Amino acid sequence: MTEAVVSAPVTRPVADSAPAPARATRAKGAPGRLRALDGLRLVAALMVAAYHYGGRGGAVAEAWGSSPARQFPALHGFFAYGCLGVQIFFVISGFVICMSGWGRSVASYCASRAARLLPAYWVAVVLVTAVFALPVVAYDAVSPSDALVNLTMLQQPLGADRVLGVCWTLWVEVRFYALFGLCVVLPGANRGRVVVFCAGWLPASALAEAANEPLLDLVVMPEYAPFFIGGIGLYLVHRDRRDAHAWGIVAGGFLFGQHYAVRELWNAADPDAFAHRTSFGIVLVVALGFVAVGAIALGLLDRVTWRGLTVAGALTYPFYLVHEHLGWVVIHVLHRGLGVPSAVTFVLTAAAMLALAWLLHRYVERPLAPRIRRVLVRKR
Repeated sequence: MTEAVVSAPVTRPVADSAPAPARATRAKGAPGRLRALDGLRLVAALMVAAYHYGGRGGAVAEAWGSSPARQFPALHGFFAYGCLGVQIFFVISGFVICMSGWGRSVASYCASRAARLLPAYWVAVVLVTAVFALPVVAYDAVSPSDALVNLTMLQQPLGADRVLGVCWTLWVEVRFYALFGLCVVLPGANRGRVVVFCAGWLPASALAEAANEPLLDLVVMPEYAPFFIGGIGLYLVHRDRRDAHAWGIVAGGFLFGQHYAVRELWNAADPDAFAHRTSFGIVLVVALGFVAVGAIALGLLDRVTWRGLTVAGALTYPFYLVHEHLGWVVIHVLHRGLGVPSAVTFVLTAAAMLALAWLLHRYVERPLAPRIRRVLVRKR
């Protein structure tokens, strides 16, 4: 999920990915589940949650009753870097979508994405709208018309108010899925097409930036493209660590990506900024994200096989959807209503959102996702 951020997005579990060959040094056959990638996804989601609960001003201050800087005087500056969890999400998404699209038909690819995104999203939109409509909740609900538009996931291009603050990242993800589907999956994914796709998209993002053309920005997404591209390159490295083109794609993605991250999130010139992120700190977090996914791609974390990480990966998406606005409601009840200390409120709120995410996964995603997939790929 970017500063919008920041409200961050969201990437998909590896479980939803189609089998694909592992690195060249691994025996042929379907690779084992990358449990470390599941864990990294939850870490990125918790980074974003830390940002929303204690690393920004604005609406969250109403939940706490004062600025989070007063609630967490020693930590709020670190929490402010949590918005970069979105960029890490996008790197992971590039890796996983390349894996998922490899060897799939367009119908199967589209059905997989729809089944993954929509069930939890629909329920989250309804749930947040209903909670915000309660008289005791301090936040305003969107209009009924805008709430209905939000169910399409196209509220941003239609100019409707967003129900979920983090859904802007889903709009970014959907555009990436469309680009990858049209350019790679439709003609048939192979290494050559993936390399050409990345080699074309990266310089196109720079040209789009220079052209300052809104429609071009909408399609090419210059500020987010490098992170997806870097993730795709890391998947190619996962298939063959000796692939020089793949390493070049990763390097280009990082160099472009850190530039955009610093440009968008470095706020030293703003005297009213909630917390001043340093350019070094931003580059460091982006680098750590690339390094973490790179370690997984190279198999350095293959021994991380704890089954609980699979659960963590499954909870990441529903947690990401509900944690922000519903988390503010929980903070208000615990801290201002019941007088629970700030640190305990922070932990209990994150735990409550993880519990809600488990319910969404167990009773919404698990039963509905397979049905949606079957309906969309059924031969007619």
